[in-house]
Amino acid sequence: MQEYVCTTCGYIYDPEVGDLDSGIEPGTPFENIPDDWVCPVCGATKDQFELES
Repeated sequence: MQEYVCTTCGYIYDPEVGDLDSGIEPGTPFENIPDDWVCPVCGATKDQFELES
């Protein structure tokens, strides 16, 4: 699974870890996260994330 990085603060969403504080279970691909999810560090919206290269 691919990681995505927040272009605002640099937080990396790792699908292996998920985001349990926001109800995103480990193993959840970025594409399957709800559109209203926000970066847990800075609050940036999902569209402000880019595929980690």
